[in-house]
Amino acid sequence: MAKNNIKRIAINTGGGDAPGLNAVIRAATIAALNRGWECIGIRDGYNGLLLPEEYPDGGLIPLTSERVRGITHLGGTILGTTNKGNPMKYPVKGKDGKMHETDRTGEVVQLFKRSKIDALISIGGDGSLTISNALAKKGLRVVGVPKTIDNDLEKTVITFGFDTAVGFATMCLDRLHSTAEAHQRIMVVEMMGRYAGWIALNSGISGTADAILIPEIPYDIRIVAEKIQERYSRGRKFAIVVVAEGARAKGGTYSVVSKELGRADRLGGAGERVSEELQQLTGRESRCVVLGHLLRGGSPTTFDRLISLRFGAAAVRALEEGKSGVMVALDPPTVRYVPLEQATRRMKTVPLDCDTMLTARDLGICFGD
Repeated sequence: MAKNNIKRIAINTGGGDAPGLNAVIRAATIAALNRGWECIGIRDGYNGLLLPEEYPDGGLIPLTSERVRGITHLGGTILGTTNKGNPMKYPVKGKDGKMHETDRTGEVVQLFKRSKIDALISIGGDGSLTISNALAKKGLRVVGVPKTIDNDLEKTVITFGFDTAVGFATMCLDRLHSTAEAHQRIMVVEMMGRYAGWIALNSGISGTADAILIPEIPYDIRIVAEKIQERYSRGRKFAIVVVAEGARAKGGTYSVVSKELGRADRLGGAGERVSEELQQLTGRESRCVVLGHLLRGGSPTTFDRLISLRFGAAAVRALEEGKSGVMVALDPPTVRYVPLEQATRRMKTVPLDCDTMLTARDLGICFGD
């Protein structure tokens, strides 16, 4: 497709919500309108295309300057999002009455053509951008925008939503110090972070946690208990332990709450398990606080707003330049384009020799190893 024949583009948001989504939508919409393109929003990932009968507006909504006015500071997404119904593994009932997964990406590409949509700006994390990559390979012009509070996407220095999530998590740790000290308790704080411990690590250090358990380092709970006992012996009669939801003990497995076709396993319970074990091993009263979806909500920070606006505008520039199958990525001081194939090849986990980890070690923070 030539560079100058775009007339109509679509924008969708997929996976978990993150502060900054609306800012991306606004920037991409205004940048597209300024080029004379029509802009369409798809409801709930690809559901607006696949299940139009479920929406009073047909699943596709015009994105005008009026519709995106005043949304930069809002959390969530005006388009809606979902982590169900992956078109690559779409759940359908077979003739045997059981649910099976089927690939509907070819059908999705045809639905874009039928709707006379020339290109898609897909805003999402590793799962959503993997879908985008598959659609690009089947001929749809796609530009991805990296979104995840977990900061686990390769090829970009940071993703929007992460700064907001870490800031809120740190504020929560600050508040828990006083109540933990008042009751002389161990406070275990579970945070999002399925397979990458960026939120737990950054907020844990900033919030002066005594131990941080992340997916990258399988932990020995006895080592954590010894750290806490040593702290109590020095007269510090409380402790703060941060646990990523994907943390697991040595030789153990992830704590999975539920499995469902067409979506990723839902994790949970890691913090409660650590809390119970620490209480048994130390004889100290322990409580677990799960921050969960609190980390996803609320207004984005200035940093996340600016990155979101830059990403949205850059995605439109990429389409104008004739690019497809790429993701916009922060490479300070610029935003560049990287192939979706590379961006989704592997998850960006915490390097155990990075400066942040070295700082935590120097501060005496325990990782259970």
